[in-house]
Parts: sequence; structure tokens; C-alpha cells
Amino acid sequence: MSQTLEHLSVSTIGHHIGGTSITDSERFGPVYNPATGEQTGQVALASAQTVREATTTAAAAQRGWRRLGLAKRSQILFTVRQLIDERRAELGAIITAEHGKVLSDADGEIVRGLESVDFCTGLMHHLKGEYAEQVATGVDVHQTRQPLGVVACITPFNFPAMVPLWMITTAIAAGNAVILKPSERNPSAANWIASIFEEAGLPAGILNVVHGDKEAVDEILANPGITGVSFVGSTPIAKYVYSTAAANGKRVQALGGAKNHMVVMPDADLDAAADAAISGAYGSAGERCMAVSVVVAVGSIADELVAKISERIPGLKVGDGTHPDSEMGPLITAAARDRVAGFIASAQEEGAEVLVDGRNQHFDSNGYFIGVSLVDHVKPGMRVYDEEIFGPVLAVVRVDDYAQAVELINSNRFANGTAVFTRDGKTAREYEFDIEVGMVGINVPIPVPIGAFSFGGWKDSLFGDTHMYGPESFNFYTRRKVVTSRWPDPSESQIELGFPTH
Repeated sequence: MSQTLEHLSVSTIGHHIGGTSITDSERFGPVYNPATGEQTGQVALASAQTVREATTTAAAAQRGWRRLGLAKRSQILFTVRQLIDERRAELGAIITAEHGKVLSDADGEIVRGLESVDFCTGLMHHLKGEYAEQVATGVDVHQTRQPLGVVACITPFNFPAMVPLWMITTAIAAGNAVILKPSERNPSAANWIASIFEEAGLPAGILNVVHGDKEAVDEILANPGITGVSFVGSTPIAKYVYSTAAANGKRVQALGGAKNHMVVMPDADLDAAADAAISGAYGSAGERCMAVSVVVAVGSIADELVAKISERIPGLKVGDGTHPDSEMGPLITAAARDRVAGFIASAQEEGAEVLVDGRNQHFDSNGYFIGVSLVDHVKPGMRVYDEEIFGPVLAVVRVDDYAQAVELINSNRFANGTAVFTRDGKTAREYEFDIEVGMVGINVPIPVPIGAFSFGGWKDSLFGDTHMYGPESFNFYTRRKVVTSRWPDPSESQIELGFPTH
């Protein structure tokens, strides 16, 4: 859906290119407050030409940025961290206004994003190369890390601050210039972040924000001036981004969807497990790629566990994210809300038991609210199990033993995150060893790694060879150059046609 500027009396959100806000556009998309359903803004949708202009600007700026000393780059990132931390409330309000998540959740997102900034302030260490002397008589070899050039970061709506900070901070620290293409559903946080980076001393043109839809993305994937692409979104789009960008010779990391299972063993603390299931499934209205969407109840504890989860649900407070007592806000759009309702309906039709039906909760608002749902006796083959819902729906699958739980999870096409709740160390160690999933929690429902480690799943949850942020991110945003050097005396020069040896 796009509208022209003449027909709207709302604020306009423009691109941020070369340090300048650009609102000229032939197309605009609406921006809503999900808690009220009211349109609050319109965002410029970039043409392919706008993306090309941003890429040219970034390339010109990157040449100087690459030459800047590492200590100066690090100081800029320290200042970025300080400024964002001082103004967290301001950024959190922007996130809540356009995403709908509650303010405390928005603040948590910012804090987790700052972990990446913290990690990247140590870029002097992360960008170190290697050196070996006298590998042959008078011959030394050293290896350096050099930036890719101009990279693109395509980020999702559900974390409008955290995921951009995961990507852009490492890319910039490594000496690249960035084209950031945030979700057009909640674009303002990206512009705010870009302004903070420049206030901290980042040269104009190193971080550019281009808003848009498929036209902008397709130009990013095809543009020869962009050498690397980072993406987070749904699995079908991740596959498209990966295959298209790779076919055009780009380095790509594309994180896709998830179906995160939380296994509860018979020896687990069931009260703690029930609390974790509620927190992991319904936080941010389930709009997290690491949300717990399936509880796997092992053995005889299923009935008791389901009862404990059920009795906690009535106490949840769903409402406007700006209200201090709200624990869960709305979904991002009306279409997302209706899609979630469709999954609940299909679960009933396919034989699952809907114990708590979020469709039955009514709200005095035109916002995109739906209550939380709990669905028992779910089995593979049902839509509610097979597909990523991205909403506040928790499915319960019952299995007889540990082996069945592992088989269930390892046969799923998604492999982003998983957790096991147990008080037995041997079971926990076996689970860590056996499970074919990228991120594992032991009595931790949402095992998002801290910023010093890397984030990423397996199978249909990740396309590409490297995970995101942390050490692997510096590998992604740099390429290695190996230099072999020798300084012989003129008298040692000779013609030698054989392949060089040691």
C-alpha cells in the first residue's frame, strides 16, 4: 500500500543519505501506531535510483573511513554507546510508538543492542592479523583483515533498534560504509540511530538509511557497488535474498524463521518451567525469532505442566505499550493479527485442543490486539506446528521420553533456538550434544547469546556460512589478504621457472 504526499496530513519519514534527510519520493508507505490503529506517518519508499545514489555516496565516504586510525574509530563507538545509553528512553518511545511492544521490552532491546557496540569498541583486537617470519630463508608472511567496501543491512520490524545495531556496528568498525534498509513498517528508529552515529563523530555517508520495499531490496541485491548483504526476516525471503545476492557475487548472511522448542523433562521444576514458557512465548506478543512457540512435555508431567501454564495466563496484562502496567502490546499490523487468528482456527479444525483462545479477549481499542493462546495435543502436520506463527500462540506437544523429544526437534526444518528444562546435569549435557539447533538454552527459555558470542541458527533458519554479531561478524565484514615478502640482496636475483618451494 502506498499513498502520495498530497493526500496525507501526517509526518513524513525520509531517507538519511550522506548526512542529509531526503523526503523527495514518488511513493510513500503508511506508518501506523499498532496500539490505536491510527496512521502517524508516511515513509518515503526508495526507487532503484535512490539506492544507487546512496551506494555512490557510501562508496565515496568509505575510502576516507578505511584510512582512519583504529583508535579513532573505537572512540566514535564509545561515544555512540554513551549517547544511546543516555537517551534510551527517547529511542524506546520511538520503538513502542511504531512497533507496539511495551516500553520495558523496548528498553531491553536497546540494552541487548548496546552489547554489540560494547564488543565492537574492542575493534583494535578484533581486526588484528597474523604474522609468521622466516617461513623460508628470508621470507616472511603476514595476513591482514580489510573491509568489504559498501555493505547493505536489511533489518526486520520486530527489533527496529537491536538488529540494526548488531549489523551496522561491526560493519562500520571493520571499515565499511553501510546502506541500512529497515522495515518500512517502523522506520523511525533507524533514522534516530543514524543521527546518533553522526553526532558521535561518524563521517557523513558511512551510515545511510534507505527506506523502501521490494524495489529497494532488489536493487541492493543486484547493485555491483554493494559487496555484502546481511538480512533478518522470514525464511522464504531469506532464501530469496541469499540466492539472489549470491548469484550476483555478493557475500551474504540471511537469517530466516524459527520454530523454537522448549523441552520440559519429568525432573524439571515445573513452576519455573511454566514461568519460562509464559515469558518466552508471549513476550513482545510472540514477535521474536527466538520466541518459545512449542513446549515439548516429556512423560507423565504433561497434564500438570499444562495446568500450571493455563493458570498463569489470566494474570497477563495486554494493552497499550505506553501504559506502565501493560506486559504485552499489539501485533504490528491488522493482517498479522488476522493471520494469528487463522492459526488458532486451523488448530481446532485439525484436532488440537485450544485451551485458551486469544480471539475471545476483547479490547477497547482499534489497535491490532489479540489475546494469548494455548493449544494442547499439537502434532507435526498441523499448521500450528509446521509454520512460523510469529504471534502469541504456544503449542504443547506431548512425547513419551527424551529420545522422542530429540527426534521431534531434529526433524523440524527450523533450527534457530531450543531449550531444555531439567535438574539433571547428564540430561542437559546429552541434550546439548544431541540437538541439531544453533542456539541452546539449559533452563534458559530464550538463549540469545551475549554480544561477545555470535547469533544464528541452522537449517532453514540460516542461509550463509556465518552467524551474526560477535566474532563471526568480523569475519563476515572483512576479507583476508595474505602478503608474502622477501628483501634479497641484488646479487641473489635469478631466474627460476620451477614452482617455488621452501
